[in-house]
Amino acid sequence: MTIDMRIEEDGVSSLAEMDEAAFAELAERHRRELHVHCYRMLGSFQDAEDAVQETFLKAWRARATYEGRATVRAWLYRIATNTSLDLLARRRPEAATGGEVRWLQPYPDSLLDELPADVADEPESRALARETIELAYVVAVQHLAPRPRAALILRDVMGWPAKDVADLLGDSVNSVNSALQRARAGMREHLPGERQEWTGDEGDSENRELVRRFTDASVAADIDTIAAMMRDDVRYSMPPWEGLVVGRDAVVADWTANGYPEMTGLRSVPTAVNRQPAIAYYLWNDEAGAHLPLTIDVLRVSGDQVSEVTIFDAERFGSLGLPERLPADGGDR
Repeated sequence: MTIDMRIEEDGVSSLAEMDEAAFAELAERHRRELHVHCYRMLGSFQDAEDAVQETFLKAWRARATYEGRATVRAWLYRIATNTSLDLLARRRPEAATGGEVRWLQPYPDSLLDELPADVADEPESRALARETIELAYVVAVQHLAPRPRAALILRDVMGWPAKDVADLLGDSVNSVNSALQRARAGMREHLPGERQEWTGDEGDSENRELVRRFTDASVAADIDTIAAMMRDDVRYSMPPWEGLVVGRDAVVADWTANGYPEMTGLRSVPTAVNRQPAIAYYLWNDEAGAHLPLTIDVLRVSGDQVSEVTIFDAERFGSLGLPERLPADGGDR
């Protein structure tokens, strides 16, 4: 296929002849999907931001080398993947251990909604899109070595042919297929045994009610009611702090030891990240005369119970578009 034909698919005439503004406009069409791709690779919202910015800079500098053997979109994915691999080599001296990923950050559903709908009418595709952005999937991917991780995401999530993945990674097709087998085995080892039941749809009334009751109990610091809604094998983590707590009794003991049952003055705002229900909690502050950001709790629902709780600190409120404070409300103080 000629250069002109490939470029016409993206609605432009020639990359080499484009000025910076026109090139930026073209690249921006693909920003969100590239950002999500880098997020899967890196596990961090902020690192993905850095990777996309670096991708666009590299692409601008290398625009004259674009030969038209792939669409501009595929060309950008190639640069983004290699940029992510470079970042992993530079910024991740520590590996994921156990079930924890200390650099994990949430991805707001409001931004995931900006992704192009390639096959929006196919339920299987919607389910795959949810499963491959859930925190459990992102955490499991972080346990893979960088290159098998890239192969897995490009083949199983993006649907790239093995030959194209091999070309990008500079390996043979056999090497890619072998790495892919190992990566899939690693994912089976780290992924939960049951699918998440939450869909977020209006028809998902039972799970929506479960999340509502969990939120009410959390605001009231009713540890017994919270415990009754969690599975026996519930998992709890709080990136970037070390430690993965497994089991209802262990989670309750941890929260109790840290004074949670005595906490008062909480308020909540429902939100959603990584296609999972999430609750932003605010704590009353006398000096500020308002409720200030405390934590974001992300829930995983399976078996009609909460199977995992991942808690992020107040630093993530801004990236999720949450209020900086909530006004005084006599009923919550």
